Amino acid sequence: MLTPFTIEHGWLSPATQCLSPHFNQRPNNEVSLLVIHNISLPAGCFGLPYIDQLFLGQLDCSADPSFTELQGLEVSSHFLIRRDGEIVQYVSCDARAWHAGVSEYQGRSNCNDFAIGIELEGTDDIAYTDEQYQQLAALTACLLLTYPSIGVENIVGHSDIAPERKTDPGLSFNWQRYKQSLTEYF
Repeated sequence: MLTPFTIEHGWLSPATQCLSPHFNQRPNNEVSLLVIHNISLPAGCFGLPYIDQLFLGQLDCSADPSFTELQGLEVSSHFLIRRDGEIVQYVSCDARAWHAGVSEYQGRSNCNDFAIGIELEGTDDIAYTDEQYQQLAALTACLLLTYPSIGVENIVGHSDIAPERKTDPGLSFNWQRYKQSLTEYF
């Protein structure tokens, strides 16, 4: 089965584009890692505008008491998959989004240099939706075809590259279901 998506010049069609200012150029053109994250703002709340605002550098940190720790934070991801399956792209896959922070994979530090980040709207302990798994599989298939250095073996959670700091995508993420769904494309 072919993926329903295409990537040209780092941009996914048909994703919604919201251009983040929080990115820079990769030190080389290598893309060889895919990192799965989760995010919700405030924690456990879905369908609100705050994730976009955070990634666009427009979050009003007085909107919720939990946002005070986000003051001045410059962060982005390449993609967000909302609970209903909508895919939003903030940064070109050919550029370095600021999603991984202090990180290491197979002895290489600063994973942002060579990784693509996908955020799932969710938490570590609330199940992800069928729509999210479907879109994640289709997006992943497109990324694997476009950036073959990633490979299925180089798909990890944020917790795998920053285990001292991060737990996402969490126990609620069904890795077996996700990896099995990729077989529909290959």
